[in-house]
Amino acid sequence: MSRVIAFCFLLLASVLAYLHIDSRPVWAPFASNYSIHNPKQLDDASEVTENAKPAKTLKNTAPVKSLKSVQPSLQTDWLPDTGAPSVHAASLIALKDSAVRAFWFAGSREGAPDVVINTSVFDPQTSRWSAPTVVMDRVSAEKGLSRYIAKLGNPVPARMADGRMQLFFVTVSIGGWAGSSISSMISDDEGLTWDRPQRLISSPLINLSTLVKSPAMAFVDGRLGLPAYHEWIGRFGEFLRIDASQVIDKRRMSSGRSAIQPVVFTDDPQTAEAFFRQTRPSSQPKQIPTSETKDAGQSWTVTKDLEIPNPNSALAALTLANGTRLMVLNNIEAARYRLVMVMREPSSPQWQVVQVLEDDESLLNDRYREFSYPYLISANGDDAHLAYTWNRTKIKHVYFPAVWFKHALSSLKEKEAQ
Repeated sequence: MSRVIAFCFLLLASVLAYLHIDSRPVWAPFASNYSIHNPKQLDDASEVTENAKPAKTLKNTAPVKSLKSVQPSLQTDWLPDTGAPSVHAASLIALKDSAVRAFWFAGSREGAPDVVINTSVFDPQTSRWSAPTVVMDRVSAEKGLSRYIAKLGNPVPARMADGRMQLFFVTVSIGGWAGSSISSMISDDEGLTWDRPQRLISSPLINLSTLVKSPAMAFVDGRLGLPAYHEWIGRFGEFLRIDASQVIDKRRMSSGRSAIQPVVFTDDPQTAEAFFRQTRPSSQPKQIPTSETKDAGQSWTVTKDLEIPNPNSALAALTLANGTRLMVLNNIEAARYRLVMVMREPSSPQWQVVQVLEDDESLLNDRYREFSYPYLISANGDDAHLAYTWNRTKIKHVYFPAVWFKHALSSLKEKEAQ
């Protein structure tokens, strides 16, 4: 009987939420094809080339050999060690002085009461990270939100239309991640100090099981579009339309229990594609679920899988200023021991592996390390910064200079011409 009552309550909440959402006005168009990680891109981001075509399957599974000749090829380092035995879910944002600020959570284990959200700044002139500081801990979250907080996770920064920085993060009061909600706080000084956190209300009755992992997007009216997801009852993506710290609308991006943690590529002011982490049963394809919108996020239609393997693991996405698209992902069907960057040039429908970042396939007894939760940004539209979890004990940072991508594109075109 209790289950029936709970189901009826959830059904009522869903109907009320639907009626509430359906009364909203038409959404503004997307502002650009870029995620909100760079303050300069708010005004002068370039559009994706008109020759772009729908994505198809992964064309090859080896890096372009000629990339090895690029000097220097890549710059790699580690985010500062805080002494915590477990770290995860790093994210990045470009600052107004061309530096990069990172956020990540650290503690004795994921979901433990001692988990805190840390931050550090990367200076491109010295190639050094600043000493880490704590942005939020469980006690501070409780005081700021005036509610019990059991654990913290998944910090995601964004750039607001007025230039301020906003940090979204996940809080849980009861149960596991399925009982989570999203909170946010705003900084006027590039992340040095923050105002009081506020809980985002994504449902008028049951404000549970809403998480965030991926970068936000901008609309031309200055509001943000935040890809979110649910893990309770269903596992699906949801697109939140946000004004400051208020959710003013939302739309379902997928359905069922098979797709979470969406990343979004915009094609034009009305059209965008979403790629998801798959959470399917063992009998179903371990590929990347996709959906698309043709009305700036107001409605999403499930489309054909992107035929790249996905082992129930998050992926990162980025569009460069010239329209080149990048993803970092685990292109295997099980475990997370292999991490690669794939690239799709504007005039090609094919995704190709251009860099193998990690590969522990040779380890004995299946004792693979885990490389997961990648996050991509560009500081100037031509380069890329990547952060990802390295075996849950470190956060690795990789910098791809513009010359690296220039050479990669040239090599791909040469290879396709052969």
